[in-house]
Amino acid sequence: MYLNKETKQEIFGKFGKGTTDTGSAESQIALFSHRISHLTEHLKKNHKDYRTARSLTKLVGKRRALLNYLYDRDITRYRAIVKALGLRR
Repeated sequence: MYLNKETKQEIFGKFGKGTTDTGSAESQIALFSHRISHLTEHLKKNHKDYRTARSLTKLVGKRRALLNYLYDRDITRYRAIVKALGLRR
């Protein structure tokens, strides 16, 4: 499985306030970004997998909503997470 417990703890430890911080916007955005990159690679090999394509679209929308929330609340945290993940806007 591509997203096991150790991978999640690593992501939460790097972008959250600790390994148990699963609720902050930064940690959720980082987790979504990891899942998006995995699904993108899957769709490059399986371009007719429409269910995964829909899931990817929904996941990108969720990440965008969290980024918009963070942009409205704290612009410095938004800029930091966008720079750390290498996202473009």
